[in-house]
Amino acid sequence: MTDPHAYCQEKAAASGSSFYYSFMFLPPERRQAIIALYAFCREVDDVVDECQDPQIAHTTLDWWRHQVGLIYEGTPQHPVGQALKDVIQRFNLPRELLLEVIDGMQMDLQQTRYLDWKALNLYCYRVASVVGLLSAEIFGYTNRQTLKYAHDLGLAFQLTNIIRDVGEDARRGRIYLPINELQQFGVPAKQILDGQYSDGFRELMAFQAKRARQLYEQAFAQLPAEDRKAQRPGLIMAAIYRTLLDEIEADGFQVLDRRTSLTPLRKIWLAGKTWFGA
Repeated sequence: MTDPHAYCQEKAAASGSSFYYSFMFLPPERRQAIIALYAFCREVDDVVDECQDPQIAHTTLDWWRHQVGLIYEGTPQHPVGQALKDVIQRFNLPRELLLEVIDGMQMDLQQTRYLDWKALNLYCYRVASVVGLLSAEIFGYTNRQTLKYAHDLGLAFQLTNIIRDVGEDARRGRIYLPINELQQFGVPAKQILDGQYSDGFRELMAFQAKRARQLYEQAFAQLPAEDRKAQRPGLIMAAIYRTLLDEIEADGFQVLDRRTSLTPLRKIWLAGKTWFGA
């Protein structure tokens, strides 16, 4: 039988995500917990990205909703659920927040466009801010103000992801950039779907990058000094993601035909610098 935590470890390591670097310095119990949470997010995200039949994807997400119920009853079947069963006994992870993550994935199956920032904000909340709130519980905090920091940091991360992945998402038929902002900068959706650059597109992306940076600053302003040390994994992620955002901007927002990324070595350097400097 597969060891549940070993399964989660493999799932997290295989993803190559920047999140993995932020877990490196955590004590074993917290690291094991955050990796289980991350593996859960990867599992439900993969349903949307890898399942070609929308009906099967809906059914699979419903199966995961049932698994969440079983996690809290103590009888999950999936290795990730079994790992999370251990985690929820040690950390306060509300069932409704795990279900909210699945709701966010469901949005990807139901819509490919967002009218305005308010509509996109709800999506970002479900797939990222909620993960930030769950992560804050695992990292630990003494001041509830830290939850506001975790919420806003999640929004900043997701918007950075959206900026980085515009071309990749377009090839899947999705445009997350708000429709009213496409119109504001004179960028037809077809232009993005066809992978065509323009001055309007670069201005639109600069506008999104500015919003993301404001969200980072808003988040940092809400992190109480007494919880800064505990919340260092989030600060590591922020250092990596803000550096990524700087690279994308310096490259002229060439996101329609390529995916900007940082090398593992650079991520490790940023992680260490942030951990020991925070």
